Order: sequence, then structure tokens, then C-alpha cells
Amino acid sequence: MAEVTGHIATTPERVWTTLADGWLYSAWVVGTSKIRAVDAGFPGAGTKIHHAFGVWPALIQDETEVLASQPVQHLLLQARGWPAGEATTAIDLTPSGGGTAIRIAETPTKGPGAWINNPLAEALLKRRLGECCERLRLLVEGRGPG
Repeated sequence: MAEVTGHIATTPERVWTTLADGWLYSAWVVGTSKIRAVDAGFPGAGTKIHHAFGVWPALIQDETEVLASQPVQHLLLQARGWPAGEATTAIDLTPSGGGTAIRIAETPTKGPGAWINNPLAEALLKRRLGECCERLRLLVEGRGPG
């Protein structure tokens, strides 16, 4: 498992609005190339984002499912990206200093990512999550007020 934390200079509600727009997923999730579809009701439990990862022409289509959702506070996802495998990702938002503290934790659950459990693999995953957190911060703060 790897975990990162960060701070976004706006309210948890504004951060949640970006997380809840499944069409923006590829803008902040490292490795996602494009969004093919977003289920109605996203990010409700059981809904999915249908995405692709990789580089054209070798795009691989897969999906990410919402396992649990507590609006403005918590999002639990099961990301699939076969043949790389699957991972459970938890995103938590907490009001902090006039902004939002964000925590992203990811645990590989199936496939090669789950089989390789060593400090190097965890360091790479932590670096990827750090980039996801930074992209999300830039996306949210760059959208301006309201």
C-alpha cells in the first residue's frame, strides 16, 4: 500500500465536485488515457467510469467501479487496468486551514501489482499517487471560484 497527502486551497465541496465529474478522471489519474463513458449517478456506489489506458494504438479498455461514496468526504474505488491488475483506491477529504486536506491511499489487490510487494514498487506507486494528487490540486484550483 502507498499513501500520499496534500492540501488544496479550496473547500472540500469544490474538490468533491471535481472528483464527482467522472469525465475529468483522465485529467488527474496518472495512466488513464481517455474516458469512454461514465455511468449515470456517478460517483454512487456500484457506478463505473469506463476508461482506456496506454498509448495509441495500444490502448487497453477497462473500468473503475465505486465501492463506497460518502459525498464531500470519502470515495473508495476499485480500479481495473488489466493486464497490470487491479487496485483499491481510497480518497479522503477533510476541511483544513480554509482549504482541504486530501489523502489518497492505494493498495494493489489483483494481478502483477499485488504480487510485487517491495520497497521499490511501493516508492513508484507513492510517486504516481503524488502526481495524481498534484494534478487534482491544479485542476481544482485552476477552475477558479464557484
